[in-house]
Amino acid sequence: MMLNSAPASFCTRANALLRKNLTFQKRNKKTNIRLILFPLFLCILLVVLQHLVDNQLDKPEFKCGCICTNDSETCGDSEKVCGVQYSDQNQVLACAVPNPPEWPPLLQLPTGEFWYYTMLFTADNVSFGQMVTDNMFPSELTMNYTDIMASLATNVLGSGVTPDSNNFIEPAFTSDRPIFYLQTHCPQDNFSFPDIYQIGGMQQYANSFSYKIAGFTVEKDIICARGVNLWWYSASEINHQLYLQEINTIVSAFDFLNSNENGFNVTVWYKSNYKGVNDFGPTELLRFPRSVNLISNAYLQFLLGPGTKMLFEFVKEMPKSETPIRIEIASLLGGLFYTWVILQLFPVVLTSLVYEKQHKLRIMMKMHGLGDGPYWTITYGYFLVLSVIYMLCFVIFGSVLGLKFFTLNDYSIQFVFYFIYINLQVSLAFLLASFFSNVKTATVTAYIGVFGTGLLSGFLFQFFIEDSSFPRGWIIFMELYPGFALYRVLYEFAQSATSGSNSGTNGMRWQDLSDNTNGMKEVLIIMFAEWIVVLFVAYYIDQVFSTGSGKTPLFFLKGFQKKPLSSFKKLSIQRQGSNVLAQMEKPDVIQEKEKVEQLLLEPTIDHAIVCDDLKKFYPGRDGNPGKFAVKELFLAVPRGECFGMLGPNGAGKTSFISMMIGLTKPTSGAAYVQGLDIRTHMDGIYSNMGVCPQHNLLWENLTGREHLLFYGRLKNLKGSVLTQAIEKSLKSLNLFHGGIADKQAGKYSGGMKRRLSVAISLIGDPKVVYMDEPSTGLDPASRKCLWNVIKLAKQDRAIILTTHSMEEAEALCDRLGIFVNGSLQCIGNPKELKGRYGGTYVFTMTTSLDHEKDVEEMVQQLTPNANKIYQLSGTQKFELPKEEVKIANVFQAVEVAKRNFTVFAWGLADTRLEDVFIKVAREAQAFDTLS
Repeated sequence: MMLNSAPASFCTRANALLRKNLTFQKRNKKTNIRLILFPLFLCILLVVLQHLVDNQLDKPEFKCGCICTNDSETCGDSEKVCGVQYSDQNQVLACAVPNPPEWPPLLQLPTGEFWYYTMLFTADNVSFGQMVTDNMFPSELTMNYTDIMASLATNVLGSGVTPDSNNFIEPAFTSDRPIFYLQTHCPQDNFSFPDIYQIGGMQQYANSFSYKIAGFTVEKDIICARGVNLWWYSASEINHQLYLQEINTIVSAFDFLNSNENGFNVTVWYKSNYKGVNDFGPTELLRFPRSVNLISNAYLQFLLGPGTKMLFEFVKEMPKSETPIRIEIASLLGGLFYTWVILQLFPVVLTSLVYEKQHKLRIMMKMHGLGDGPYWTITYGYFLVLSVIYMLCFVIFGSVLGLKFFTLNDYSIQFVFYFIYINLQVSLAFLLASFFSNVKTATVTAYIGVFGTGLLSGFLFQFFIEDSSFPRGWIIFMELYPGFALYRVLYEFAQSATSGSNSGTNGMRWQDLSDNTNGMKEVLIIMFAEWIVVLFVAYYIDQVFSTGSGKTPLFFLKGFQKKPLSSFKKLSIQRQGSNVLAQMEKPDVIQEKEKVEQLLLEPTIDHAIVCDDLKKFYPGRDGNPGKFAVKELFLAVPRGECFGMLGPNGAGKTSFISMMIGLTKPTSGAAYVQGLDIRTHMDGIYSNMGVCPQHNLLWENLTGREHLLFYGRLKNLKGSVLTQAIEKSLKSLNLFHGGIADKQAGKYSGGMKRRLSVAISLIGDPKVVYMDEPSTGLDPASRKCLWNVIKLAKQDRAIILTTHSMEEAEALCDRLGIFVNGSLQCIGNPKELKGRYGGTYVFTMTTSLDHEKDVEEMVQQLTPNANKIYQLSGTQKFELPKEEVKIANVFQAVEVAKRNFTVFAWGLADTRLEDVFIKVAREAQAFDTLS
């Protein structure tokens, strides 16, 4: 059977949720402003710090100029010393270097100190290669102490100290590590005053020489190491050896190809894994020319004899002009600070999702027709747009304020990175929201993660990045954590901006991503892959655990699966006989079952709700037996009827409602709402279903009118129809006048919230409505008003109402069903139930304790089948069968008793619905105990 009104389309429901989100966002203007101002404040703070640092670096001690020798601020010209002030080395970086120092050329030796170093070679003509390489290393050290630096150039010197990005200072000569000179053989002790070094487990003797630089005299040790020429099988084998990651003694390698005495054709290899800690390029190339000169000299000596040599005299840098010292604070601190700025979005998204989960608002929206498709599309897109706006503000603020972190790096790279990362961050929030049920816990955990990630990245992960010996594989593994991946990219942006600022060039460009040293390419790939995977896993977990849909873990394979044997079958078989026997004693329940079976045989079901042998079984846990919450329920509710469900706590009413509204799946049996099966067509049922839950599920920041607008749109109401429906609903429940409709729901009283929940359940003309104790917390006047609304509402729809108020049940319900221990014990209208289960009068009399026996005797005289049901301090209650007692006889007996003893009070009452409820519940519980 088709529903009377078409359900809202995907676009209509998505539009409703989007409007609700925008309204909710509008309510949080202050929070939004604070969120946007945080990156602005941080950028301004970095600008202020940059200004303070620049001012400090502009002071005389950091500028190349003149200072007073008497340490006073003012002095005469004769007391000033100009140029680089040796008492304050901070000036060195700023001063001009018109005549850079000349350094002897060096070979780049492997890291570490060895007693020999290896040169590999290969050639088509092996003997030719051996003869040439035999000329590479001298047999003795040549030193002229009158011009020590020039004499050193005639030797083959090398150092394992990493070169700097320029040759203004040669670290090999300024470090405390010795310089090696390579010879064919090393003397044991040819120095007058040797120092002793332990090199490679051997004692090596060294001599010191002194040289001057910038007015300072520096002592330097020089040690002999043997130079070994080693022939290798092929060029490919040499290439393999050179690029091994472990430390070895190979300095360079040479392939003479087809060289001979008539032609010189050589390929020179160098090891490219020597990187400077503070450098951004292959600084080992600064020492590469020495290898070329060395092999060229060897070939000349092969041709022309040992006396022939092309002297490589020195290496020097180009002259440098005076430059101010600058420190790019935004790039120096940006990695840490910007990590916090971007991660700040994560707690915002996470807490919003957990808020909907904690207050069951997601389930409420689903029960009113909002499917998973519109919810995920709008919610994900909504948070993505907010994140994009936030990141745009962040980049714009930084760019406008002139922070080179933003202005030097390519904006397109920044956009791609930020877009991928915020998608990953939103997806991660959806995933983690499934594991939190409390907003406070989620908030605290998220902010601990934010600050912890920043600190660990800045003080631990960065150390690993900068340590060239740390395995690259472990770096990639750590980047699988999104926070470290974020920091890695920000670190690379900062490094590129600093390099560009210092050199006057641009920062990062797309071509730089091909450089494996910066790690950008691998991080972007990791984040993109994680975005897709995390989004898929988040959606999967949401379907299985979070939505209340009851989907199995393999729901996507549903079409290929066979239904497993139900876990409750053994218990069902064991208790089937007793259940049938119990049902056989209830003609009204049997009649309802026959009615359901007849309805199911008809081509169309003309009842709004039909339950066919509905069961819900919860398996046992921790050694406890399983339990039927609902068993063998047959029920048919037509349109225009309000059916009341009565029962003690734990009777199964909530389990029944949960199955009917789609929160849980029935264990067996079926139920049909407007002809649609609750097991397979809940999405269609939701569009024509209204729910008033036991607890008010409301957004505290939205007004009553905005709640009704949202749920009305979900029910496909539009334009004037929507406006009229909202006005009518607000007026009927006394929420229209006094500005109540436009007051935020968080400021409502408990009664107002309850009335709003009822209004939400009836908006959009749903054909089936479930109300769980709708009048809880209402004053008598509001309760009366609510009853009138429900009476009018049931004229063209089916309503199932649960209540503990017998007065409410009699006033509203056309039929009642009393539920005990998961079973429907009786069913009928209130008058029928009182007539069927309450065929007695209740006689009450209060006397002194001495006359209690006299009262019992009087009642026995009225009817021997009287049943005492209460006795306390002289007050006694008796049930008197109506067919055996006349009211006149009771009055006559009381008048006689008054003449014999004092009667303080007495009364005769017909059976109440409450008495029926208590009687049925007791009988059912007693029967279950016996069975």
